[in-house]
Amino acid sequence: MKILIYSPLFYPSVGGTETVVSILADEFVAQGNEVKLVTQTLATNSKVFPFEVIRKPNFQTLLKLVNWCEVYFQPSISLKGLWPLMIHPKPWIVSHNNWYTRPNGRISWQDYLKQFCIRFASNISVSKAIASGLSTRSTIISNPYQEEIFSEIPEISRDKELVFLGRLVTDKGADLLLEAMGNLKNLGLTPKLSIIGSGAEEFNLRQQAKILGIDAQIDFVGVKLEQELARILNAHKILVVPSRWQEPFGIVALEGIACGCVVVGSEGGGLKDAIGPCGVTFPNNNVSALTQVLLDLLTNTEKLNQYKEKAKLHLMNHKKAVVAKQYLKVFERARQ
Repeated sequence: MKILIYSPLFYPSVGGTETVVSILADEFVAQGNEVKLVTQTLATNSKVFPFEVIRKPNFQTLLKLVNWCEVYFQPSISLKGLWPLMIHPKPWIVSHNNWYTRPNGRISWQDYLKQFCIRFASNISVSKAIASGLSTRSTIISNPYQEEIFSEIPEISRDKELVFLGRLVTDKGADLLLEAMGNLKNLGLTPKLSIIGSGAEEFNLRQQAKILGIDAQIDFVGVKLEQELARILNAHKILVVPSRWQEPFGIVALEGIACGCVVVGSEGGGLKDAIGPCGVTFPNNNVSALTQVLLDLLTNTEKLNQYKEKAKLHLMNHKKAVVAKQYLKVFERARQ
């Protein structure tokens, strides 16, 4: 099958969608398909991919590519990428990785237009929550993770309690975790926390830790990637994802589970799909509930083991080859 992927953001841009697109494109090729990827992101180095990457094509080039393909795949709908289909109609597949609202929650005319346009596409949603917000039916296919990077490393001692991984911004809720740790200290429990990431809230988080008297328990380790990140996750027992907003999915949860962590995450949105039976969820913004969940897990090793035992089966559904095969089934149906 000849697959054209239109992804405005791609490597060297780094993000969840970019990672998933790269994984899927690799697997589409590995499973015998011909793939070309169009992006508006310029290259900063000469990294080689097993598929052709066309950066910032002109109108004529994009038209030729759409005429070449058998299916046109957009990982998240881009209105700017739709016009070639009006000249060369092709089976159009869209995967939905986020909510169709502005950052402030407002629904703009672009969002209304996207909801209208996707009625003419074959749609894929990364979680039940995302599917419920669409104006039309979709196939739910959860995201894959980089299994060649994130796995358990037996020689690393799992002697640290808590780890947070994410951007240090208000939406990600690291301050809620610090508040919960303050509550735990009042209850006589003083677990250590590693905070992986960077962002505008780092100074405020450091100040909050001092005010709560837990700064000696916190280690800000900065941004870590790939193998180094996997090694750090392997040294921890519990990954906490306390997002304020409703996460569309949550690949970070899969990475933590694959590295042997039990995941505690906010239950709104699609994060609970990523966590599955491998952890516990709590209501978004509810520090009391987060405190209680952490208290329970930190004092009950047997519960941690019960959640970890379910990891292997859960992760099977997120293997790269499995997820890509599910996508290809949707592509084939769209061609019929």
